[in-house]
Amino acid sequence: MTQEITAFVTGATGLLGNNLVRLLLAEGYRVKALVRSHHKASAQFNDVMDDRLEFVLGDLACVKDFASALQGCDVLFHTAAYFRESYKGGRHLDALRKTNVGGTEALLNEAYAAGIRRMVHISSIAVLRHNQAGLTDETMPLAKDAAPDDYYRSKIETDEAAFAFLDSHPCMHISFVLPGWMHGPGDLGPTSAGQFVQDYLRQKIPGVADAAFSVVDARDVAQVALASSRTGRRGERYLAAGHPVSMSRLLQAMETVTGIPAPRRKLPRVMLYAIALLQEAYARLTGKPVLLSLATVNNMANDYGRRFSADKIRREFGLGFRPMEETLADEVRWHRQRLAESPSL
Repeated sequence: MTQEITAFVTGATGLLGNNLVRLLLAEGYRVKALVRSHHKASAQFNDVMDDRLEFVLGDLACVKDFASALQGCDVLFHTAAYFRESYKGGRHLDALRKTNVGGTEALLNEAYAAGIRRMVHISSIAVLRHNQAGLTDETMPLAKDAAPDDYYRSKIETDEAAFAFLDSHPCMHISFVLPGWMHGPGDLGPTSAGQFVQDYLRQKIPGVADAAFSVVDARDVAQVALASSRTGRRGERYLAAGHPVSMSRLLQAMETVTGIPAPRRKLPRVMLYAIALLQEAYARLTGKPVLLSLATVNNMANDYGRRFSADKIRREFGLGFRPMEETLADEVRWHRQRLAESPSL
């Protein structure tokens, strides 16, 4: 690279965000990383000794507080999103809209005012539908009214806001990357993927749910985001959904990489709905988060049997996905080390 590029990354301590920051540094970029806590940033990047990495303290709830840090940046990677609470029971549409939609709109306005003209927005497979054969590609947007839960709806509305910004700002370049269920090392949160791995290691997975997922390595999504920032087309979506896999197949892979026997008892979906309804009632009475929400079960049903096309990223970027077992092995290794260091997690 002949000229140093400065990237601004939101959600930098997240699973995707931290892997993207590491990739950008490896590629010679200077990185301004938006973090909500210096303590968490230090924990996430304690192995990174690079003076090209700068932490910016801030939150999408108040973009103006960190807007000055956008000055001098060449490209914006927007990986931050509010999602975790939406899977703890109850309704969270207002909070989801405030961060995901309102925060993104404010970020776009401040970034543009700061002179940034190129952005990669991390969207989700949640914004797409599938055809009768179960195939999903980038040309199949999902209508808001068909969204199975509040999180999906907020992601659709966020994309709408970004497309509206493109329409009113002809010199702005935004491309969209749509990941599946991201796994991999560095899941400090943890996300639902990291929690799944920790629960498996503690042998807390109760059985084999009637569910399927699209599992992708966060490091592969980071590669797609980087490629999208360089040669992605304006206003285009790029699926990075990974490997379609049933819960049974995922548990078998976890048994292989951990040496811990996978559960065998089958959990019919009707049982999951019954458990989720009881859990939701418990959450309303106690205010405590649930172990299994209706949103989670609805998503399991919505994604069952879906296949996501990787043709576009292969054709335009020459990218694909590493084997799922490699992802899980690296993820398990990372979580085992973290649990050994902090048994109370």
